[in-house]
Amino acid sequence: MGIFSRIAAAMAGGAGRVGAAMSGLRAVLRSLAQGAERREVTFTIAMIALSAKMAKADGVVTRSEIDAFCSIFAIPPGEEKNVARVYNLAKRDVAGFEAYAGDVKRLLGDDPEMLEAVLDGLFEIAKADGAVHERELAYLARVTELFGLDAVAFAHVRARHVIEEGADPFLVLNADPSWDFPRLQRQYRRLVTENHPDRLIARGVPEEFIRIANDRLAAINAAWERIERMRVRA
Repeated sequence: MGIFSRIAAAMAGGAGRVGAAMSGLRAVLRSLAQGAERREVTFTIAMIALSAKMAKADGVVTRSEIDAFCSIFAIPPGEEKNVARVYNLAKRDVAGFEAYAGDVKRLLGDDPEMLEAVLDGLFEIAKADGAVHERELAYLARVTELFGLDAVAFAHVRARHVIEEGADPFLVLNADPSWDFPRLQRQYRRLVTENHPDRLIARGVPEEFIRIANDRLAAINAAWERIERMRVRA
């Protein structure tokens, strides 16, 4: 059973009947026990619920947002209806995004790498239309704060997704420009190892979200290539 089917089943079962229908999704989050499945389900609900809230912040959540989610992430055939079901519940839920972010912080707060992976996924959704808009950036900055991550962490994640004129590749690598080349190279190799897709999956990121890991690694490699060119010119 896929991760989206498991969430849909939980919503239809005991956890989904806790409280009013609109609070079913948060009830699933609050009912999760310890273990690997808890991390997978928490991550997936966070991705769907917080991206639905982000889309709603700029207007009404439409089918196009769900389609964007399904195209960015490797949603298995037949799971689209379960994604849509959870999306629709999230957009109707009277709880604001702060409530969902708080639940995620409670369940994943001991793992800042997983929280950053959620932010990476939200940036993927935000830039699906070709750009991350100011209201989306403000939303993502607030989610970062609610996750208990600082402005530096947000800057690192933002740098991986928002490529601007004069963007700082050292920020992507969490490195200082004053470091010598061997130290920069060690930092790069460490990040490549830490951000390999298999490692994120082992930490609890479901396989359906493998693009998050691939795009993160691509951003690290692109930043390193820029730094190499800069050092050669220097």
